[in-house]
Amino acid sequence: MPVPAPAPAPAPAPEKAVRHRSRTQIFLTSTLYGAATLAAALDAEVFEPAGRRLLLVANNAATPETTPALDGMPGFERLRERFDAVLSWNETIRPFHPGGWSPRADDVPLWERYLRLLWGLGEDEVTLVVESIQVSPALALVQLFPGAPVEVYADGLMSYGPTRNKLGPLVGTRVSRLLHLDLVPGLRPLLLTEFGVPAQTVPTDAFTKVLSELTDAAPALDVPEGGALLLGQYLSALNILTPQEEEELHVRMVRGAVRHGHREVVFKPHPSAPARWSRLLEQEAERLGATLTVLDEPVLAEVLYERMRPALVVGCFSTALLTATAFYGLPAARVGTGLLLERLTPYQNSNRVPVTIADALLPDLEAGQAGPPKPPCEDINGLVTAVGYAMQHQIYASLRPAAERYLARHLNDHTRRYFKRRRLTALALPGAVPVQFSFIPRNAAVRRVARRARAVQRRLKKRAAAG
Repeated sequence: MPVPAPAPAPAPAPEKAVRHRSRTQIFLTSTLYGAATLAAALDAEVFEPAGRRLLLVANNAATPETTPALDGMPGFERLRERFDAVLSWNETIRPFHPGGWSPRADDVPLWERYLRLLWGLGEDEVTLVVESIQVSPALALVQLFPGAPVEVYADGLMSYGPTRNKLGPLVGTRVSRLLHLDLVPGLRPLLLTEFGVPAQTVPTDAFTKVLSELTDAAPALDVPEGGALLLGQYLSALNILTPQEEEELHVRMVRGAVRHGHREVVFKPHPSAPARWSRLLEQEAERLGATLTVLDEPVLAEVLYERMRPALVVGCFSTALLTATAFYGLPAARVGTGLLLERLTPYQNSNRVPVTIADALLPDLEAGQAGPPKPPCEDINGLVTAVGYAMQHQIYASLRPAAERYLARHLNDHTRRYFKRRRLTALALPGAVPVQFSFIPRNAAVRRVARRARAVQRRLKKRAAAG
């Protein structure tokens, strides 16, 4: 009987075509300075290649409807060329405010699908590059794309300080690096180090080149060459100073500049500053015999550095003060940092490290001759580490030994301005009590007496309340 031929082997199933997901990078920014930082990083090829690059603009002003966003500022068109499209975060979440809105956890999948449709992302692999990840809008955006890797960039002095709020591990562990400008050479950023995030500097030459582009695109400015440039701030909006105290701060800048021989003074107000400040400054300048020019155009301070080459830059703790000294070699001086170190509350206020850096590295306009920045204080890294630990000791518990070493060696009448005795006492750090009483916290008998005294006080309060 013939043996049947074996059945032919089944043909192999055709392989499914492998679809390569394209990559889209979304860059979130709220300031022209931040957009310039991103442009410099792109020019320096700091970021990996991507199919598309989208710039997401957020207007965080208290009243965005009456404040122009950065994509309407002079020079922005030069930066726009680096991106494939510019999107508005304010329009995306309207009518909510960018600084006060965050998604509910149950709504995240719905929001992600909505954004992918709205921005044409499809199934793209998304990478987020954000600023100020501790707060919205950056934190909200990161939460809306829970599977996206994250990079953080810093456009100011806050990168040297601790993370403002404790981040959840589902956010912090996704951050691959921190990009920052080298505003204080040799100083290591604390931001996000609790997650082991490495820091990388944006090349200074790339950043100054971008600033030169902004200068070329800026409108004609009626400002004198040389002279003193005063950088206004808006601290009353943060409830750090009263409006009257902030006015006086700006007036002190004018007086200090004139006292140092400058008769041509340019004041660059904060975009949100009320107009009456300018009139008060004009009156003071006229009284002192100086010519005051108030700049109304919304341009970066760095544009003025290139246009007018000021002989002196004066401010409180603006990042632009360190940009002047580190990137342009201009002399800068500070005014009012001592007052702010006292007023900043709570101690964890995120402005504390920028104020500390400005106070430690820049000369006091009202106390001596303004000039190039002072040599770094005896240990700027140690100082910032100690202040950072005192601000966020729960997040940075590993920094305690370094903070103790710094305080034990360097705490004196001058450096004590950076620390509150109450804070040192609460954390049991060196300097909490005068040296002659330093044995008290370690004395068991004294501690027992203190505990008994507190117990008696509590009993008396209970009896008084009962009666």
